[in-house]
Amino acid sequence: MGNIKLIIAEKPSLARNIADGIGGSFVRRDGYMQSGEYIVTWAFGHLFSLADVEYYSENERGSAVPQSQDNGFSGSSPAPEGQKNSSSDYVGGGRKRRWTLDELPCFPGKFKFVLRRAADNSPDKGVEKQFSVIRSLCERSDVDTIINAGDADREGEIIVRLCIMNSDCSGKKLLRLWLPDQTPQTVKAALDDMKDESEYDNLANEGFARTYIDWLYGINLTRYASIKSGSLLRVGRVLVPVVKAIYERDVSIENFVPKEYLAIVSREKTAGEVVELVSEHEFDPRNEADALALCKEYNALAAVVTSVSKKTEKLSAGKLYSLSKLQGFLAKKYKMEMTESLQIVQRLYEKGYLTYPRTNSEYLASAEKEKISDIISRCSSLGYPVVLKESKKIFDDSKIESHSAITPTYKIPSKESLSENEYRVYSAVFRRFVAVFCSEDAVVERNEITIDLSGRETFTLKGVSMKSPGWTKYDEYTGKDKILPRLKKGDEVAHVFSPQTKKTSAPKHYTTETLNNYLKNPFRNETSRSDDDTEEYKAMFEGIELGTEATRTGIIDNARKSGYIDLSKNTYTILPGGRYLVETLDRLGINMDKYKTSELGRALKKVFRSEMSVDQSVKIACSEIAEVFSKKDRYIERRMDLSADKKECTGGVIARCPVCGSDIREGKGMWGCTGKGCSVAVYKTICSKKLSWDDAAALFSGGTVGEYDFVSKGGKEFRAKLTLENGRIKFIFPR
Repeated sequence: MGNIKLIIAEKPSLARNIADGIGGSFVRRDGYMQSGEYIVTWAFGHLFSLADVEYYSENERGSAVPQSQDNGFSGSSPAPEGQKNSSSDYVGGGRKRRWTLDELPCFPGKFKFVLRRAADNSPDKGVEKQFSVIRSLCERSDVDTIINAGDADREGEIIVRLCIMNSDCSGKKLLRLWLPDQTPQTVKAALDDMKDESEYDNLANEGFARTYIDWLYGINLTRYASIKSGSLLRVGRVLVPVVKAIYERDVSIENFVPKEYLAIVSREKTAGEVVELVSEHEFDPRNEADALALCKEYNALAAVVTSVSKKTEKLSAGKLYSLSKLQGFLAKKYKMEMTESLQIVQRLYEKGYLTYPRTNSEYLASAEKEKISDIISRCSSLGYPVVLKESKKIFDDSKIESHSAITPTYKIPSKESLSENEYRVYSAVFRRFVAVFCSEDAVVERNEITIDLSGRETFTLKGVSMKSPGWTKYDEYTGKDKILPRLKKGDEVAHVFSPQTKKTSAPKHYTTETLNNYLKNPFRNETSRSDDDTEEYKAMFEGIELGTEATRTGIIDNARKSGYIDLSKNTYTILPGGRYLVETLDRLGINMDKYKTSELGRALKKVFRSEMSVDQSVKIACSEIAEVFSKKDRYIERRMDLSADKKECTGGVIARCPVCGSDIREGKGMWGCTGKGCSVAVYKTICSKKLSWDDAAALFSGGTVGEYDFVSKGGKEFRAKLTLENGRIKFIFPR
């Protein structure tokens, strides 16, 4: 037995950086590098994937509660299925097969992994060759220690574990190399501070559980929905809630009816300056007489300045960047798509310029202060006014799950060495870092003027002026300074109030920033603003977010490639394919909303905290999927016409018309009768309430639905049931 240490990196670029950190003279071999006591080899990201449905026998597919793969390290795991056999023994054998309901649902008795295949389902010779290299190195007699050097997250953890599990590593020591960045300095320090691989079992268990659950949803429901609808529908545990959020936002915009109201406003000059006064009172346009009466009353009163205050205070810089916050900034400022920004920040990480990018935290760990101090010294040597700050707004261990916020490293590139977009990404992170640790305070003066209208109403005017720029010289400051009129206490303010017609605004389409904010906490009030983010982080760490920082970009990109959503000028909109997906799943009784996805997210976090086993979390997913298949006899007409006009009903038949007996078909915005001259129809959204396929079917068959909450065109909320009477919707109000 020798004393060689084998390091398995997730990617070739990481392997090169690890070799640079170790130093010395490495000899390049076929698929690995060796120098002295170290061998460094690499995967190409995922070398393994879960086997497809066809791989399992009928008996293996039928287990009610799947048993997970052994996620530990016995050192005697068999080679991956198909590795030692001919190519014809691989899953699918490169041939396409027709999907059938007879194979569904598939709940494997034991999940099995196979080597990843090429896009055409043929064997991937590169993957086969590299795994063969890794396995032979793991099984070398002179290798006594194997080091997992996957990326520092759950994905990286299981990528390398699967390579080790499918090699004979019995009797060998297993360690974990955890790298927050890829600079030589960090690599050297991490090699001296490695932990036993078993200390990361919980992270691996969460990774495996997530993989199994996503497979169960993706495989079972994609095939089921596609077979039932007659068209390919890609269904994913997180993909569907993403598409559904954009769909529901767009539907609310389409159905939005602007509400007019009368505002009471005065814009008159006092001492040559316009003073705008807006009353807190608003009126329905039908009550214009009341509005005019109030204006007449107000115009007869005296308006006097009762106080003028000025308060000087320090302006805090923004927080350091998490991945999603950085992507939101880049999309808003440069219209940079999430896929591109992630690729660039990953590239900068691999070059050693930035710390690990797939982080959900905007804070640093207290143990990092020495490292941050070194970076600050490097920035200071370049002329930036920065100092280490001992602040809970920067260093907070309670708001870090696995990784700290993204920061520059001590390795600072020249502008010329980066592409234009690389510089934009790096500059955003660097400038935020300088702003956070800037020694020069940004000071603002907050001005406030109070005007009293003879005790009838008080008006407050607020404005901010910059006194000392401080950190705003280096980072974005979005505050819009409002210049206030030069008034002093006791001044009488001229005013002439009059009614002005205004309209309420429709909801806004999702942008990269607002969609990411929604996915991080789908239950947060979008308009809420608070400096205290404790509850926000608590919710995130409980697992209620949709997707993760590591997966969200890929999921959204997949939804775009599938033709479900569109991104144009940093605005997301639903496409016909996305409407069809959401509405077809609704008709099939597949309810994949934020509540169920978050429930599974919580389960995965419980796996991470050892509060739940992998099998228990998988059982939750199986129960949900089994519920869908309990309704598999439900009939829907296959393939809806996606190009149908809102007023045309060319989609699936839902019922017979209760008036003329013709087919009731689904259209884009309604279910309507196809009979000549018959106008029977039920709109999909009635008074802001979206009806389901089942609701419509019940109405056309003479039933009632609800009680539901509705909102009238005038903005009044009410609760009622619905029924169809003589082909027309009728509200049934509670007694």
